[in-house]
Amino acid sequence: MSRTALITGASAGLGAEFARQLAAAGNDLVLVARRREKLERLAADLHEEFGVAVDVLVADMTDPGAPAWLNAETQAQGWDIDFLVNNAGSEGPDLIRTRDWPRHDAYIRLMMTSVAAMCHEFIPAMIENGYGRVINVASVAGQLSVAGDYSYGPTKAYLIALSKALALTYRDQGLYVLALCPGFTHTDFHASERLTEMKRGMPKWLWYDADVVIREGLAALEKGK
Repeated sequence: MSRTALITGASAGLGAEFARQLAAAGNDLVLVARRREKLERLAADLHEEFGVAVDVLVADMTDPGAPAWLNAETQAQGWDIDFLVNNAGSEGPDLIRTRDWPRHDAYIRLMMTSVAAMCHEFIPAMIENGYGRVINVASVAGQLSVAGDYSYGPTKAYLIALSKALALTYRDQGLYVLALCPGFTHTDFHASERLTEMKRGMPKWLWYDADVVIREGLAALEKGK
C-alpha cells in the first residue's frame, strides 16, 4: 500500500535525506520548504530515480498560518498524509545578546510552535485511520544542559517531551511518534562560519553521515521507540 509522507525543511540536509530514503521505500512525498527551486529540483530527481509521486509546497514555518494552510492544501489535493517529518529548523539567535525580540519570537514559532501546530493539524486523521508515523527532529542538545545554549537546546527539549507524550498516548491507536536526536551530523546545518570552525576543532569520530542518522531513525520509529 502506497503511503504519503510530508517533510518540512525538505530542500537540504536531513530533510532531503529523509525524502530520499522514504522515496526509496516506495512512499509518495509532499516536500515543504521556503525555496521552490531547490524543492522542484529534488522532486524531479526523486521521481525519476524511484518512480514515486512527489509534490512540492512552498511555506515558511515561521508563519503562524503555515501548518493550517498545509493541512488545507493537502486535503484539497486529495493527499492523505500518513507520515509526517517535522524537520524545519535553524541554529537561532542568542536569546540574551540579540536585542531583537521579534526575531526570537519567529525562532520559537519555527522550532516549537510550528511543530505542535503540525501535530495538531495532521495527527487526528492518522488516529482516525488507525495508522500514522511522526518524526520530530530534535537533537542530542535537547538532552543536555550546556552553558551558553539557552536557545537551540531548550527548543529541542520541548520536542523530545512532546514526542514522548504523544507516543505514550496514541501508540495503541496505530500512531508511532519519535523524537530523532542526532548528534554531530554532516549536513549544511554546520555551514555557518561559527559552526564550521567548531567542526574543524572536533574529532572526526564524533560525526555521523546523514544517511546513517536517517536510516537508524526510521528503523527505530518502526520499532515503536
